[in-house]
Amino acid sequence: MARAATGLGVRDLAKFAGVSPDTVARLERGEELKPSTLAALRAALTAHGATMLEDDGQAGPGVRYKPGPSV
Repeated sequence: MARAATGLGVRDLAKFAGVSPDTVARLERGEELKPSTLAALRAALTAHGATMLEDDGQAGPGVRYKPGPSV
């Protein structure tokens, strides 16, 4: 959801996070990733305007998108 909100392709996100495109695909399939890999992906998405919303017990987890000054 966050990748779609930012408009990044799989290869773009992989490049910005310093991981392989296969790793991005694994994340999107719901496979378990190392905490450091998740942190790198989250940082890349955050740098491109995505904010991860935690599950608040009512609406569930989600993403907010706010384009930065360079977008």
